[in-house]
Amino acid sequence: MRIFDPHIHMTSRTTDDYERMAAAGVRAVVEPAFWLGQPRTSAASFTDYFDSLIGWEPFRAGQFGVRHFATIALNPKEANDPRCRPVLDLLPRYLDKDAVVAVGEIGYDSMTPEEDEAFAAQLALAVAYELPALVHTPHRDKARGCERTLAVVAESGIDAGRVVVDHLNEVTVKLVRDSGCWLGFSIYPDTKMTPQRMVELLRAYGTERMLVNSAADWGRSDPLLTRATGEAMLAAGFSDDDVDKVLWRNPVEFYGQSGRLDLSDVEEPTAVDPQTGNSILRGGS
Repeated sequence: MRIFDPHIHMTSRTTDDYERMAAAGVRAVVEPAFWLGQPRTSAASFTDYFDSLIGWEPFRAGQFGVRHFATIALNPKEANDPRCRPVLDLLPRYLDKDAVVAVGEIGYDSMTPEEDEAFAAQLALAVAYELPALVHTPHRDKARGCERTLAVVAESGIDAGRVVVDHLNEVTVKLVRDSGCWLGFSIYPDTKMTPQRMVELLRAYGTERMLVNSAADWGRSDPLLTRATGEAMLAAGFSDDDVDKVLWRNPVEFYGQSGRLDLSDVEEPTAVDPQTGNSILRGGS
């Protein structure tokens, strides 16, 4: 089973996670820029964070045979903080980078006017830079959040087929399906979506435009739940080809629209530096 996790926050995970993921079949990941758990105090702190997403983190992932890509954006939660708004002016510097395969996470947290402005501005950047967009839906009032999200997407002029609307559930799946956007599902231990519920949605709606991710971060989450979903699909009678489509070919197709998805160097992991004995090779400047 080969797995491409299209939404995972590896900055908050350990090298043990990379090792377990590689052993489970994860060969590529996309890491969206997101909130780190506490407020950033200036736009300058985003510069270091974005630099790590396109520099250190791909290097770290590569030691375990995992190809790392990123999406870059001002996330919805911090769009409400005036100290962070200048980040919008920084984004063009990063959206030109080879390992950046989409604009994201963008969208809504609390559905404020400030989030409206940041969302629209970043969809415009996605159009200008010919990149897909990864859209976060709010954890509260999700149905209304999805309706508002889809209205903004339609107003932006971006092709719906270049947008994935993420963190969906049974309430929002048909709404997004009918829009022409891609559908993202985050498999979590306690919240969002479970492997068994995901199997039922795949039975009802098929495998087209469906993306399954772990969205693993610093909270209670599990980077191996993509694998668990594939196993649940097989147990429910889906074919190996169905699993490969959902866990590999679909994310490759979606992010491949960026023109930057180079998977030619995905190799078996090298977990130990033979010269130092460290569990990860050292890199950086």
